[in-house]
Amino acid sequence: MKNTKKLMAALCAMTFCFSAAACGSDDSAAGESSSVQEKEMNESQKAQVQELTSELEDKQLENKTLRFLSHWDINPAEGKTVGADIQMFRDKYDGKFEYISTTWENRYTDLATAVMSNEAPDFFSAMDMDGFPKGAIKSMFQPIDDYVKLDSDLWSPAKTVNDSFIYNGKHYVAAIQAEPDIVMIYNTTTIAENSLEDPADLYYKGEWTWEKFYNMCIDFTDQENEICALDGWWYSKTLGHMAGKAMIGMENGQIVNNLNDPQIAKVQEELYERLAKNNVMFDLAANNWKVRNDTTGGGVGSYETLFFPCGLWAITGTPEDTKAFGDVEAGEIMFCPIPKFTEDDKHYVSARVDGYFLCKGAPNPEGWAAFMDCRMLAKSKADNITVETLKEDSKWNDDMIAMREEMYKLVNENPVFNFTDGVSDDLSSAMQNITQGTLLTGGNARSWTEIVNENSAKIDFLIQSANENLA
Repeated sequence: MKNTKKLMAALCAMTFCFSAAACGSDDSAAGESSSVQEKEMNESQKAQVQELTSELEDKQLENKTLRFLSHWDINPAEGKTVGADIQMFRDKYDGKFEYISTTWENRYTDLATAVMSNEAPDFFSAMDMDGFPKGAIKSMFQPIDDYVKLDSDLWSPAKTVNDSFIYNGKHYVAAIQAEPDIVMIYNTTTIAENSLEDPADLYYKGEWTWEKFYNMCIDFTDQENEICALDGWWYSKTLGHMAGKAMIGMENGQIVNNLNDPQIAKVQEELYERLAKNNVMFDLAANNWKVRNDTTGGGVGSYETLFFPCGLWAITGTPEDTKAFGDVEAGEIMFCPIPKFTEDDKHYVSARVDGYFLCKGAPNPEGWAAFMDCRMLAKSKADNITVETLKEDSKWNDDMIAMREEMYKLVNENPVFNFTDGVSDDLSSAMQNITQGTLLTGGNARSWTEIVNENSAKIDFLIQSANENLA
């Protein structure tokens, strides 16, 4: 291993790294369409989907093609099993998808250009939590209420999450459910060889708390040998959600600033005093603001990193795709929620929405609504197919499947939706410095009180301006 360098790097380099390394993005493949040599469902799964299609509305779509703008292709990738929602859309409506390629950085620029030139795609992902409310304010998206029957029995399980995305009395996201945005991914071999308590076991016993997590980080870290408790781009944001409230939230159609919330302040000061001051993070500053090995999960599979907080998307590929985290077929890869702040707290989960926007000027809103119904039905009655695919294609074991189920239960009971990136680019940039401030590597971390006092006026001004636009 290389020796740790104690060099300072410009904060702007870190800013670029964090904004480019977004959930689900892969810079090496961004905007590239997959070679669609998909894996078919087995006969039992096909029969189940075919039977479920009878519950969908009978109608003929004049336009059977949906245009999807993204940095990833919604069509099943090579070797991937077709999802139940896509299979339903094909079977019931003879539907198909046209992938419009973009990159993570250019998504919104390309969307705005397409909308203004009357060449809008039909839909756009809401899963990165950076499109609402700004996409509604800027008329990049349109209300969905005239197309999706949100008051129907099919959509009733998702009422609460859909009501979280209302602007001017209208819904803007066809939300299937809340889903975990970030989970604590770890390697079971690392846990065992360091005589640590397994975090999943602690969770099931109701003992997965901040105190347990902190002690585990201290026991594991050995900076002289670059053995670090934390690595990644997202721990500074997600650990703050132990407070049970997002720093920037939405209430009654208004954007709210929660930076001065006492519980948020208490959590952030703990992160500063106990994690940053004890230097338990991989030194991004000395590594050109890149994670270990410049790889998502880097260091987990080599037993040098204890936790890599990340989305479940990172461990749902093939065993080859996920080897940076360990040998999934040997049972090395596991995950759990962020810890509770105290034993008495609810177990909050960093949440994102599983849903899509309908683009302004979409050429095929009826087809889009039909696909959204397929997605809702697949989630409600065909999730077993997703589980079977995770077991067969991704080689997940029963422990991973059980924790996935637990995570989805938790996130729909106690979600923390963070609208920090969904208001404006200026607010996103300003908040990035704040959320990272208490956990900066390279000796740059500062106390929460100092950071908030320095930035409050700017944040208040940006939120006031955004709320005036909402009004």
